[in-house]
Amino acid sequence: MTTSIPAAAPPHRPLRDMTTEEIVGTGRPHRLTYHDGTSRTVLVTDLETSFPTGELIVSQTDTDGVITMCNEAFVLMSGWSRAELLGSPHAILRHPDMPRAAFADLWATVGSGRRWSGYVKNLRRDGGFYWVYATVIPKIRAGVILGHTSVRRQPSRRRVEAAEALYATMRSEENDASRVQP
Repeated sequence: MTTSIPAAAPPHRPLRDMTTEEIVGTGRPHRLTYHDGTSRTVLVTDLETSFPTGELIVSQTDTDGVITMCNEAFVLMSGWSRAELLGSPHAILRHPDMPRAAFADLWATVGSGRRWSGYVKNLRRDGGFYWVYATVIPKIRAGVILGHTSVRRQPSRRRVEAAEALYATMRSEENDASRVQP
């Protein structure tokens, strides 16, 4: 049995709203609400950045998902500086096209000590996006989850297209469910 170390008061920076000065082109505003109840407005464009062939994006987080380490490929693909990424919640990359259920599944899986893999559409600092095939592995010592390591690689375009269709259906179901609830 694995357990997570309860996090101390998080020293992370709160996520702030994106501004038009940060994005390339005209962005569409979306209000995202995160699992902890915080929210922010992101500006989204249709500009895709291709994953660099042969590269791996690697990051580590604490048990709350706050970034504690990231490699140069992560910095370049995200558009954020290393200083901006370190200490920020990994949700800084959350694209509004990603259904909430995908991240709920990720956190439930790694929270139980198991590896999670899936296709993720990430939001860049400039409002664009990039797709990854992500594998998230809990760091477990003596049965205790200490954090997580995420390794992302170039996704198959065919699998990305399948994920886009699945995620559109999942978002539609989430939206329908939220309209039914008072």
